[in-house]
Amino acid sequence: MKMRTFLMAGLLLAGSTTLAVAATQSARLAQRFSQADTNHDGKLTLQEAQAGMPMVAKHFSEIDTQGTGSITQAQIESFVAAHR
Repeated sequence: MKMRTFLMAGLLLAGSTTLAVAATQSARLAQRFSQADTNHDGKLTLQEAQAGMPMVAKHFSEIDTQGTGSITQAQIESFVAAHR
């Protein structure tokens, strides 16, 4: 019983640590996205990405799956999640 409780506590701790890291990464992405979005329209053009998020700019065409010429924070998050 003690071993089971110990294992459950470890799993919960690991899960909460993972959630904390994900939340921190998401907050950091939101801040960087906001800074790069110089016209504050909720999306980045290639030029905005090149100036403020160069790693995103390198993958811009892969992230812009709809071919609109702009990308949203949600699209960046989806791309990152798919390439972990």
